[in-house]
Amino acid sequence: MHAVPTPCYHCGLPVPAGAHFQTVVLGQPREMCCPGCQAVAQTIVQSGLEHYYRHRSEAASNPRQLPQVLPDELVLYDRHDVQQPFVEQQGELSEANLLIEGISCAACGWLIEKHLNTLAGVAEAHLNLSSHRLLVRWDANALPLSELLGAIRRIGYAAHPWQADAAAEQLTRENRRAMRELGVAGLLWMQVMMASMATWPEFNIDLSAELDSILRWVSLFLTTPIVFYCCGQFFRGALRDLRTRQLSMDVSVSLAIGGAYAAGIWSTVTGHGELYFDAVGMFALFLLSGRYLERRARERTAAATAQLVKLLPASCLRLDERGQSQRILLSELRLGDHVLVPPGALLPADGQVLQGHSSIDESLLTGEYLPQPRTVGDGVTAGTLNVEGPLAVEVQALGDATRLSAIVRLLERAQGEKPRLAEIADRVAQWFLLIVLVVAAVVGLVWWQLDPSRAFWVVLALLVATCPCALALATPTALTTATGTLHKQGMLLTRGHVLEGLEQIDTLIVDKTGTLTDGRLTLRAVHPLGTQDGDTCLALAAALESHSEHPIARAFGHTAAMVEALQSFPGLGLQGMVDGRRLRIGQPAFVSTLSASPPPDIPGDQGQWLLLGDEQGPLAWFVLDDRLRDDAPALIESARARGWQILLLSGDSSPMVGEVAAKLGIEQAHGGLTPDAKLTILHDLQKQGRRVLMLGDGVNDVPVLAGADISVAMGTASDLAKTSADAVLLSNRLGSLVDALRLARRTRTIIIENLAWAGLYNGLVLPFAALGLITPIWAALGMSFSSLLVVLNALRLGKSS
Repeated sequence: MHAVPTPCYHCGLPVPAGAHFQTVVLGQPREMCCPGCQAVAQTIVQSGLEHYYRHRSEAASNPRQLPQVLPDELVLYDRHDVQQPFVEQQGELSEANLLIEGISCAACGWLIEKHLNTLAGVAEAHLNLSSHRLLVRWDANALPLSELLGAIRRIGYAAHPWQADAAAEQLTRENRRAMRELGVAGLLWMQVMMASMATWPEFNIDLSAELDSILRWVSLFLTTPIVFYCCGQFFRGALRDLRTRQLSMDVSVSLAIGGAYAAGIWSTVTGHGELYFDAVGMFALFLLSGRYLERRARERTAAATAQLVKLLPASCLRLDERGQSQRILLSELRLGDHVLVPPGALLPADGQVLQGHSSIDESLLTGEYLPQPRTVGDGVTAGTLNVEGPLAVEVQALGDATRLSAIVRLLERAQGEKPRLAEIADRVAQWFLLIVLVVAAVVGLVWWQLDPSRAFWVVLALLVATCPCALALATPTALTTATGTLHKQGMLLTRGHVLEGLEQIDTLIVDKTGTLTDGRLTLRAVHPLGTQDGDTCLALAAALESHSEHPIARAFGHTAAMVEALQSFPGLGLQGMVDGRRLRIGQPAFVSTLSASPPPDIPGDQGQWLLLGDEQGPLAWFVLDDRLRDDAPALIESARARGWQILLLSGDSSPMVGEVAAKLGIEQAHGGLTPDAKLTILHDLQKQGRRVLMLGDGVNDVPVLAGADISVAMGTASDLAKTSADAVLLSNRLGSLVDALRLARRTRTIIIENLAWAGLYNGLVLPFAALGLITPIWAALGMSFSSLLVVLNALRLGKSS
């Protein structure tokens, strides 16, 4: 039985066997998982801030997981032109807003503020925990900005200049305004209800004429801000639509609100008749709530493309004619420039390798979990990671011309082609509103001939009674309730058409890496070939791999063993001295040349096989694999039971694609696909009339996620993939998608019931209102009852959990 590994005192990750990284914290030696955590803990202790560990409620981030910044890159922030967009001068002090990464709890804010306030030159440091934005004011003459950023990094956090995106800022302002309008409407409506209801004859309150008049004027005074401030968007929308000769919900809403408000003014001035200000407030509250939720969804979508900026480095090393490198900002790079990309650095632009050979991690763009070898003459892509050796690259594409920008354009095109339920609803509403307006005009003319004194009130009652509030609430309320139920089960729906559309799906497209599999290589087995046992061989392999940036190295963990003269051979493996022994690990032929012996036969044909050997011969085989998720078979079986066509589309070109497809019984599997190729396959399926559900997790899946009829992203997916998807599996449990398929059918039934009732109510009440048998106040109450019934019916979906 294996012992449970000790968690790192700083970050909580397991401490590898044989690791000896310790720091005395709060008077006791504490185990650390790596030199990074040890260095951060020592800095915190030496700064006199070790009480941070008493206050924290969650473990800190591992410093190795934060974005790496080179010292010469930090020095760029001392340049005046670099500081100009985000640093303001206030007398002798400078002020900047910084975005902090690595914050896990409130104690992090305490630590950052305390640490910065101890630095000479810092006048103020305040961290907003909700937005992770740090406001800092300091004397730049006493403390350069690069040293301030370095001080933050030394205690385990990464700081970047915070600059708002113009589109995101505009949406944020609109969101705040919508929230204010919603709050004002809700607050004033409650006051209007109390004032106006007191004037109703049904309550039989013996009010004096003076008090009745006061309550009427108070209701008018409180309703006016609702109409002109909160509901201004409806009137502006109606005016715009009428100018373009279109009918929309804004026209109907404006007529109902404007008519009820005008009727209330008439009743207030004359002192006779019913007040309708409470109906105005209720309309506003219902409709503004729906608009606010819609606006938040658009805000998430607009933030998606902003995430792509984080894939590019802030600076790069440009080579001059003499081959000397100088760090410059990415904005200063030009076509034809030569750049040096050291191991562990991101590619700043699309280009061609001029010198060197290495491996490039393109997993974020292609889905391949293994880095691909690149040598002189090969092309490289902006935003990908150089893993092993230094490369000299000629810049061939910048900005909008890069492959990364092409993915954004594919995303925008695919989103534009997606059918939207709202467009269908608008077309139905146009015909419905046209009929209601024609009927209202005819009824008004007839009543003007019969009884001119009642014509206005009959038309108003008809418009209020047929205001399509229940019709507008029928679908959103059911979807909101079902969305809450699925959220409890680990699936977040970000767009309303998912549950309706799941019933129409007949094709499933799945990605492999990170979707059907865990998305990371794990050590599956060790096969010793000599006299040394598996644990000894594993320790030797970990010593070599612990200093590598290659994704394979993560499967071996950390170790305290020392390695000397470590060399990386891109595409082949590693060589180094451990305890006086020269060792190699990697490709069989590469390792075997060390002992001048033929490479042994690989014991199996599944997984990634690495050989460890020394100068005497091979020592052990290591087999690594990207493990299949436990619930992947259940998802595929559920899709197959529904008669769906299933396709596996992956950017991975390794044999793993075929192996995963064989294990799950997927007949159609394609590997090595670019985002364009995936989108082409999707469009071909849709041209055949197929309704497609896409399940993926990477940036390379974004265009297909956006173009599919329904798209679902994994919880561990990139931010761009999650904001482009219609749903997110927060729990990373594929079973949540199976639960959604079951709930979809019941949700569809509830929606049909709600639409049927809303349509039936409007159809039944219209003739009674036209005959003058319903007063406007009873029309408002009937509309409220109809809306309430729709909401209560939708709430039954909450019992599905």
